[in-house]
Amino acid sequence: MTTQIAAHRGGAILWIENSRDAFRRAAALAVEQIEFDVHLSADDVVMVLHDATLERTTEGQGPLRAQTAAALTTTRLKGTDGETIPTLEEVLDLFAATKLIPRIELKRDAEGCAYPGLLPRVVAALQARGLTDRTVITSFDLAQAAAAAPLFIRPSIWLVSLSCWKDLGVAGVAGAARNAGITAVGLHQSVCDADSLEALRCENLGVGAWAVNGPATIRRILALGVDVFTTDDPVTALEARRALQETA
Repeated sequence: MTTQIAAHRGGAILWIENSRDAFRRAAALAVEQIEFDVHLSADDVVMVLHDATLERTTEGQGPLRAQTAAALTTTRLKGTDGETIPTLEEVLDLFAATKLIPRIELKRDAEGCAYPGLLPRVVAALQARGLTDRTVITSFDLAQAAAAAPLFIRPSIWLVSLSCWKDLGVAGVAGAARNAGITAVGLHQSVCDADSLEALRCENLGVGAWAVNGPATIRRILALGVDVFTTDDPVTALEARRALQETA
């Protein structure tokens, strides 16, 4: 099985993260998945941004949740030529006519709480575009990933934080996933090795990796044969995968 590549936030090393420009550029590559993050506005519109607050990546300030969609869609992304925060519908429309897999991470608000009603709104937007069957849902929040799992054909992915991995270990992560009805997990690249991969697959779990950046790290994760990994540099990842395939 070929390891799939997901352009993380559209390719955050190469282009402005979670921007329309990044998504368009990533969509022109031979990646299988494009990853992005979603939050809810004050009026419950699904918005695409990584952080729960606006300061780092936009010209706005404060929690995203405190702003209406009308305000957010006029808030400019830093480093772009006037681009503003996109809605989920806008981003999905970029991919609807392609074969790309939308990889949607359900985020928490600035207080660390899950957004009430976020998942149903994501599902509704996907259904309206016929994208439900090819979408992957991910979350560091096990409860959110578990809630999504029965709604999608593709496995929803529990992204295991480093602190969670340290606290639970392989057996604990596998048990928590199994109890939640989760069949796939994503590990930080630094703890993704042959032993952890084998142990989790023995528990019938799909295994991916996240934060896979830099040529050496990309080559190592590709050699392990994980199911999929997210990277901020999809161009380097594609080159590395092609080189590995040519030498196989």
